[in-house]
Amino acid sequence: MKIVPPKPFTFEGGNRAVLLLHAFTGNSADVRMLGRFLQKKGYTCHAPILSGHGVPPEELMEADTDAWWYDVEKAVEYLKNEGYEEIAVAGLSLGGLMTLKAGYMFDLKGIIPMCAPAITTDNKERLYQGVLQYARDFKKMEDKDEEQIEKEMASFEELPVDTLYSINETIDEVKDSLDMIYTPAFIVQAVQDKMVHPESANVIHDNIASDDKTLKWYEHSSHVITHGPEKEQLHEDIYQFLERLDWESDK
Repeated sequence: MKIVPPKPFTFEGGNRAVLLLHAFTGNSADVRMLGRFLQKKGYTCHAPILSGHGVPPEELMEADTDAWWYDVEKAVEYLKNEGYEEIAVAGLSLGGLMTLKAGYMFDLKGIIPMCAPAITTDNKERLYQGVLQYARDFKKMEDKDEEQIEKEMASFEELPVDTLYSINETIDEVKDSLDMIYTPAFIVQAVQDKMVHPESANVIHDNIASDDKTLKWYEHSSHVITHGPEKEQLHEDIYQFLERLDWESDK
């Protein structure tokens, strides 16, 4: 069975643009519902596919945070080339980490990191277990039999894990740079998160330099909060945050 790779999307809605960034081992489907919601509210939403995602998992292990940051830079460039000068960024997990980096690397209207990591303790092992599950699930979707899957998984487990080291290095880099973020921030954290230490949200909130920062906890949600039971509330909260930002188009 041939898997159709997920595609990036651009939902045109208005002059205000929101860049949406998906999670590690995820794809643009992570943020598609949010993108459609914001489009209906008058926002243009663009979501790229980060390198190594939505393709065989072996390719994911060849990517790293440098490649993903390049993808983010290209996505911002794409929006600007399309005429969108006012951009906010929202991202889930790895996308949230990239959102924080964008907060001090670009001139943005606002940032919305969702379940973003800021603590590396035990992080590599959790990431690795997540990658193994992702690889196994991907191979099942390809309709491979169990014997073939086990054979390929044995080879997969022999691959270098430089990708995971690069994530932890970038978490530390971004954490050390939080005091350079002066952009308005709405920090989102799921209480039931088992992938990212929920305490990361407090680290982010307490260390960014912006005076305009809010942290909201979602009691019933797990890591992929954009697909969770509180997604409608999350959509509305993000919309309300975006609405109160200082958009030039309002002047």
